[in-house]
Amino acid sequence: MRWLLVAAVGLMVGVAALVLRRQTARFRARRRLAELSADASEETVAAAGTQWVRFRWLTPGVGLVVLGVLLWLEWPPAIATAVGFLAVVLALQAEAAWAERRERTVERQLSETLDMMVASVKAGAALPAALESARSAVGRPLRSSLDVLIGRIRYGDDPQDALLELSERVPLETVRLFTQALAVNWSVGGKLSETLANVGRTVRDRAELTRRTQAMSTQARLSVVVIIAVTYFIAALMWRNDPPRFVDFLTSTVGQAAVAVAIAAQAIGTLWVARLSRPRF
Repeated sequence: MRWLLVAAVGLMVGVAALVLRRQTARFRARRRLAELSADASEETVAAAGTQWVRFRWLTPGVGLVVLGVLLWLEWPPAIATAVGFLAVVLALQAEAAWAERRERTVERQLSETLDMMVASVKAGAALPAALESARSAVGRPLRSSLDVLIGRIRYGDDPQDALLELSERVPLETVRLFTQALAVNWSVGGKLSETLANVGRTVRDRAELTRRTQAMSTQARLSVVVIIAVTYFIAALMWRNDPPRFVDFLTSTVGQAAVAVAIAAQAIGTLWVARLSRPRF
């Protein structure tokens, strides 16, 4: 089974190299675009390569590596396949948790940006100046995207095209609402302070609803974790109390099928609970 491990690792490395190559090409293209301006700041040039990156493509590689290692250790193929599937599900949940944490950070920074822009506009500042003042007060990752937006507007690009690119670079509903509100105001005018205040209120309401949903679903998620942990704890107790009988069960066809089905059911249940506890609006 060694060739399976070598093939799994090779596939994962190949996919990682392909994605890295694509990201490097995009970074170089955006860097050259930013360097066309002689007075482009280093921060704007560096921000030109930032992307809203997800790492879902890594999760199948994790499962393949786990599967290859278990087959290398001569585990039964059915159990090794089920454990590999569970590893993919857990990797997906870890990646989704990381992305949700980043999304919450961006939404919090966006609400702060909107509040500062409303204050600047009410004080008499124009929209570009309000963006500049808000950009100087927020941190990363939103600051990098605002750097690119302000840099493109400053160097003569169409503001609506720059806003559209921002919504594509950061594919969140709140950012899309923000860019559309600015694009409409830039095109037809209107009372900008009220528009931005309404958008900021919507962003905070969405964030509050997300926090409440996650708080209400915490019990269900913890229950799934506890049930899965108790299952393996009971299995360890059974093995410790009667190792020969437990080994005979795992080496039998029925035992291997039962264990594989149980592990696959745990993975499916984890996916189901995660989907139910993730708000969609």
